[in-house]
Amino acid sequence: MTGADRVLESSSEDVAVAVDAAVSASSAWAATSRSARASALRAVADALHASSADLIPVVDSETSLGTVRLTGELARTVHQLRMFADVVEEGAYLEVAIDHANPDSPVPISGDIRRWLIAIGPVAVFSASNFPLAFSVLGGDTASALAAGCTVVVKAHQGHPRTSDMVLGIARNALRACGVAEDVIGLVHGREAGRLLVSHPAIAAAGFTGSVAGGRALADLAHARPHPIPFFGELGSQNTFVVSAGAADARSEAIAEGLANSVLLGNGQFCTKPGLVFLPDSASGQQIVDALSDLIGQRPESPFLTQAVRDGFVVGTERLGDASGVTQLSPARTATAPSLWECDPGKLGSAVLEECFGPTAVVVRYRDQDELSGLLDRVDPALTATFHTEPNEKDFTTWLLGTLSSKAGRIVANQYPTGVAVTASMHHGGPSPSTTNSQHTSVGATAIRRFLRPIAYQNVAQELLPAELQDGAGAGVIRRIDGSLFF
Repeated sequence: MTGADRVLESSSEDVAVAVDAAVSASSAWAATSRSARASALRAVADALHASSADLIPVVDSETSLGTVRLTGELARTVHQLRMFADVVEEGAYLEVAIDHANPDSPVPISGDIRRWLIAIGPVAVFSASNFPLAFSVLGGDTASALAAGCTVVVKAHQGHPRTSDMVLGIARNALRACGVAEDVIGLVHGREAGRLLVSHPAIAAAGFTGSVAGGRALADLAHARPHPIPFFGELGSQNTFVVSAGAADARSEAIAEGLANSVLLGNGQFCTKPGLVFLPDSASGQQIVDALSDLIGQRPESPFLTQAVRDGFVVGTERLGDASGVTQLSPARTATAPSLWECDPGKLGSAVLEECFGPTAVVVRYRDQDELSGLLDRVDPALTATFHTEPNEKDFTTWLLGTLSSKAGRIVANQYPTGVAVTASMHHGGPSPSTTNSQHTSVGATAIRRFLRPIAYQNVAQELLPAELQDGAGAGVIRRIDGSLFF
């Protein structure tokens, strides 16, 4: 177990000051030009990159994630900031549409209508425990909100408070050097501060990565406000992994090795971990089970991110051990050792369908497609669903693709779900209960859409509007004008 030795708690006054500062900086930041905002994001990225030698030891002292992992995560965090700078500069995210007055239209347009997206307002961001850089103070939620033109107040995760403070300082120094108010980003500490933050009337939206219980509690607060706000929560996810009979016959050893590595990556503390594995009830399926059991059972214990994560894992594995029809396949060691379990298909229920966050997975065997169909019907939606099939199983693969597409936000074929690329095409989300809003992603270029809202201007003089909404070159952004796209 790792985590911070000190417990920081921001007072209600601290929260109020942080939000007030974000509100004061909000109008100026939202009004910055796209080029200026992109330059500020790149400056923050450069400063973060330059801080590696000083920052990574601090992060490691709080998380024990190791220099190699944290060096990669820092590179990811820097890349996210630079990617959103590119997104802002390109301008397509604004979704500009112009329809000129046309009294002869089937539905007459009495005056020009010009629509685009604007910043939603100050955003609360809740840091995650398992990514102290990439899903924290300058993580994807913050980067996308800043890119949208929103100011941000981050609720630091209690597992890495020193890291959070240090990253905040890096960001603010870089912003000041660009002539941007440092209050564009603020920070508070403590669970009560988080509740106060999401309830504050000036906060316009919130992004969260964490547990189902924590996310739902905060979502309830966000929705119970006199004026509810959007709450974009990425919650727990029991991710499905299906192996076909043909794939098991063709490559049982490789699948077992890849699956074990995916389950145990980061000590199983990834939201995309494949936790529920469906294998054919066959000799080759048994080979995968045997190899998985050996690989997982022999893996040494690794530190947990926080005491709370460790305690949650122990409770989760105890739940599996007490469940009817569930047996432990890997050797019984300590309560926190990596483990593999098997569930009788007729007993597949809540004990198995609920995520156990940490180094463990549950195997369920199926006899045929009909039985697999019934089992998948009982699985909750998740962030990912993965299948391994062979080219000669086209009909089965087509069926499986259609079945899993209703259950996940990302479908992975013949690879492994851990590792989420930061790209324009990535979707990191899914239907409830994996998120609180299945329409958006928390990773990738379109994550910016969460923190924008549409506004249309009808019969407003062009000279009063931004260049992107005026006739002519349109400040170099893609626009839909009178129904046609212009680049």
